[in-house]
Amino acid sequence: MKQLFSRGLFSLLLLTVLNVQAQSDKSQRPSPPALVTQKVGDVIIRIDYSQPSVKGRVIGKDLEPKDGMVWRTGANEATIFEVDKDVTVEGKVLPKGKYGLFTLVNGNDWTIIFNKTWKQWGAFSYKDVDDVLRVLVKSGKAEPFSEKMTFIIGETGKVDLLWGDRKVSFTVK
Repeated sequence: MKQLFSRGLFSLLLLTVLNVQAQSDKSQRPSPPALVTQKVGDVIIRIDYSQPSVKGRVIGKDLEPKDGMVWRTGANEATIFEVDKDVTVEGKVLPKGKYGLFTLVNGNDWTIIFNKTWKQWGAFSYKDVDDVLRVLVKSGKAEPFSEKMTFIIGETGKVDLLWGDRKVSFTVK
């Protein structure tokens, strides 16, 4: 009886360890992690995010971003935007550091938000009082359609967010 109990307890412990290990492997998530890094002049720009997929849904209706609601600009944990030197974003100063990257959509107007609280899940604990910088940009048409949300940082500092049929760009100098 003791042996049966010991084997059962061992099996339960083994299953628990394997389950925890599987959950910590972020690459197995439905929205896997992605990282893009680019040197622009003497500044290193880094965006650490998770890539949601459209999967036949309608952006703005079935999935984020939705008009008037702050979005984490990705999936899972908040997207992290990091620069190793002071920069300007769309001509406005952003001190070096790590930021939560959020967006607020109103039609074709997108407000790009750099928030000092970068370590958080989604936008559930987002507070606008922690915003360091907000810049307003226009969205355009993405060609081709981007099934997975993707960031691209060009050598000139142009950051493109591609998501479905949308393209949103801002410039970092």
